[in-house]
Amino acid sequence: MNVGDERVVPVKIGPGTFFPDLVLTDGKKLAGLVEVETGESVNNLEALAQWVHFSRARVPFHLYVPVPGYDAARRLCAANGAKPSEIWTYRPTHDGFDLVRIHHDASVASVPTRTAPPAPAKPPAKVPVPVVAKKPAAVKPTAAVKPTKDAKAAKTKAKPAAKAKPAGKPAKKPTKSGKTRK
Repeated sequence: MNVGDERVVPVKIGPGTFFPDLVLTDGKKLAGLVEVETGESVNNLEALAQWVHFSRARVPFHLYVPVPGYDAARRLCAANGAKPSEIWTYRPTHDGFDLVRIHHDASVASVPTRTAPPAPAKPPAKVPVPVVAKKPAAVKPTAAVKPTKDAKAAKTKAKPAAKAKPAGKPAKKPTKSGKTRK
């Protein structure tokens, strides 16, 4: 808490260091910023110097203004581009203060909860595709394949060699009568 002119808890937003009235933390992590204004401090100077920067932080920014200053606060926020996640009004009562949340913008950063971690996203369910059984295609007879020249050459090389004749005299051939001729 930074009460009055105290500068106890700094908050770094972009290049600047700021001292909001309340700094909300979740452990050591920044969880939110609160600025409480008086009737005199709801003005353009405060809006430019603090509200615009606080609304650019990636945490919720809550603005508290007196009941009569609500309309001026809304106009100043709209004119300067400040986007508080909530605007609360307050007024003194005989036993304390009366707080009323007048404005809530759900599109602005919200406070993360620590009660339960977010559920993991489930992939979309796959729709089964029906399988249609197909009849096997008719087998067509193939045409006879003609051997190539290389195949013919390989076939001729594979034939056994003819019996070699002994060198020298030619062999005698037998005749019909069984006698050999010279």
